Amino acid sequence: MQFEPTAIPEVVLIRPKVFGDERGFFLESWEQRKFAAAGLDLKFVQDNHSHSARHILRGLHYQIRQPQGKLVRVTHGRVFDVAVDIRRASPTFGRWVGVELSAENYHMLWVPPGFAHGYLVLSESADFLYKVTDFWAPEHERAIRWNDPTLDVRWPLPAGEQPVLSGKDAAAPYLEAAEVYS
Repeated sequence: MQFEPTAIPEVVLIRPKVFGDERGFFLESWEQRKFAAAGLDLKFVQDNHSHSARHILRGLHYQIRQPQGKLVRVTHGRVFDVAVDIRRASPTFGRWVGVELSAENYHMLWVPPGFAHGYLVLSESADFLYKVTDFWAPEHERAIRWNDPTLDVRWPLPAGEQPVLSGKDAAAPYLEAAEVYS
């Protein structure tokens, strides 16, 4: 596995080694010793699977208490995956990184606690799988508006196209009004 820090070093792109032949392929999507050797000594408590259609945008989500680190990947389709640093004391507060994750590139992204996370489905549909480091706590769920102009996330939507959002995501506050980490 290759572990590559992004423009925000705590967010790490992971490129697993893929072994393929005419029968298909094999890859390790998680191996505790390899992740620990790369400085990611993680304990996961829950696996999640989300299926979405083209231009569904989920995010930008986080839990203000019981913050979750997420190891994310796509097993069908393509998404543009985004992590936003919402740790007020961080030198990269309010900055974001975005990467394409797909069934074809096999890449994974480590999104640490302290970050808001979201993704936009680029293909007809996508299956998005993620491991989390803390349990889901609906009472601590928060979101930041996907199109916050201070964040200026460059979602790869066709000109004039709007994403499909949940009611919660459409009504999410902008970063300046959101509850963030200190």
